[in-house]
Amino acid sequence: MTEKLYEQDSMLKSCLATVLSCAEDKRGYAVVLDRTVFFPEGGGQLSDRGTLGGVKMTYAAQRGSEVVHYCERPLPVGAQVEAVLDWQARLDHMQQHAGEHILSHAVWKLFGANNIGFHMGERLVTIDLDKELTAAELEQAEDYANSQIWEDKPITVSYLPHTELSALVMRKKNEKLTGTLRIVTVADGDICTCCGTHPLRTGMIGLIRINRFDKHKDGIRVEFLCGRWALEDARRKNEYVWQAGRLLSMKPEGVPQGLRKLQEEVTELNERLKAQSAKLYEFLAPQLLAQAAVDEGGIKYVAAAQEDCSAADARLLLNKLLADGRTVAAVVYRSGERINFVLGSGEQTQADCRSLCRKAGELFGGRGGGSQHFAQGGGAYSDDWWQKVLQLQQLLKE
Repeated sequence: MTEKLYEQDSMLKSCLATVLSCAEDKRGYAVVLDRTVFFPEGGGQLSDRGTLGGVKMTYAAQRGSEVVHYCERPLPVGAQVEAVLDWQARLDHMQQHAGEHILSHAVWKLFGANNIGFHMGERLVTIDLDKELTAAELEQAEDYANSQIWEDKPITVSYLPHTELSALVMRKKNEKLTGTLRIVTVADGDICTCCGTHPLRTGMIGLIRINRFDKHKDGIRVEFLCGRWALEDARRKNEYVWQAGRLLSMKPEGVPQGLRKLQEEVTELNERLKAQSAKLYEFLAPQLLAQAAVDEGGIKYVAAAQEDCSAADARLLLNKLLADGRTVAAVVYRSGERINFVLGSGEQTQADCRSLCRKAGELFGGRGGGSQHFAQGGGAYSDDWWQKVLQLQQLLKE
């Protein structure tokens, strides 16, 4: 059994402990101590990390009544070692976890929304709510949650028998829990059963910032960050806005309008380019068809190589080539370090583009797929891809 010092004192940063066992494991070396300051992953909270006797400890897990510490090197059984937390990681995790309590209480108190799922990853924290809230409502909950932080309220841990749980005003009660329960209380605020570590006062959380929310099942998933993670995330995003402003030669508050204007200009240019491409292919398609191979039945076979061409342009040219219904055609074009191809066969032909696509894939060292009258694929770029286009024209006729 491991004595869990973190349950009574979340601010304890180190302790002396005795190694009870050490065994090689897929994570490294699994070390069990008689006592520990390391919180094992659980209840939605990430594992602590740090060092044991100077050896890096990367992960802690609960195993029955023991806490298993996974280390990079073995530790001798019976040795007394100093367990030292990576305090910054512990503080980051406490800020996220306590912030989750306060934000969950805010949406419950203000709008009757229940937290039915909690996830904490590195720089990503989410809660799932059982009902939909608007952006304005979430902003209101965010403001309320931060007001609880700035009032610097005490956060306390107590232990109660499950029979006394009904006397507490809680946003959620797990009726399946029995025995002595660990209760985490924010003064004049959230009360819930919890196994995690929390700061002593709400002021240590610093800040709660909701970043986004999305529809999730019958409710929403809310993505947020707290404390240092929230600060660094805001700092990074602020720099993105300033960079965009400098590129657009405008102040940060003008960036949305500048991007909308830029988007409109790009759309207009694309439409003009599309129109010019259509004119070009109206001129080019008859030339290509005039040079096409023709079989005894009058079916034409043409493969066109295009150096500077988009996927949409390739489809446009292919459609021009297939307009008479009596042509089998391929348009091959380069896109960076890839060679792509589109294949089509007119309604009056017997060609199967699926079969042709397999042959083209072999020729260009790639793969693709499609239907009888249309297929597409690609392969890696090679210097001789133009010569392969000539070979492809022969394959079309075969």
